[in-house]
Amino acid sequence: MKLSSREIVLAGLFAAVISILSQFTIPFGPIPLTLQTFAVGFVVTILGKKTGTMAVAIYLLMGMIGLPVLAGGSAGIANYFGPTGGFLVGFIFQAYFTGLIIEKTSFNYFWSIFANIIGAFITLFFGSLWLKFGGSLPWDAAFSAGMIPFILPGVIKALAAGYLGVLLGKRLSFTNYVYR
Repeated sequence: MKLSSREIVLAGLFAAVISILSQFTIPFGPIPLTLQTFAVGFVVTILGKKTGTMAVAIYLLMGMIGLPVLAGGSAGIANYFGPTGGFLVGFIFQAYFTGLIIEKTSFNYFWSIFANIIGAFITLFFGSLWLKFGGSLPWDAAFSAGMIPFILPGVIKALAAGYLGVLLGKRLSFTNYVYR
């Protein structure tokens, strides 16, 4: 995948946006409620599939190498092997498929919200899958812990990410470049 200098700079800047929004956390057992999923959807709605997914990858790499950008200021590779590891990996797939849906349909409120809801469920699925295999939980326990309590907050954050992403994206000059 070839990225222009402009796309690289935008990906880096929006990785910082994800980092900042990820600090808004509500403790909720081993898996906190955060604005990470909102931030991922918001950024991809604005930047599109390629640059948005790159921004998420940069964000995840920053957390992996020890920068305190993950939820609650946490950092390090251990986060990728703990209870939240599947959700973190799911962000890449959330970004890609959210951007893909918007790219293949239309950059408007309906499709952006729809794409963000699908993306939120993708992240929840990966998180639950990780709890199943990484935590050796039965399927029902993994989905009860990793998906059920996060469905309503996930849908609310997806609605906000899709709506605000389009609202802001239509006002930023570089989105015309992304969504031709």
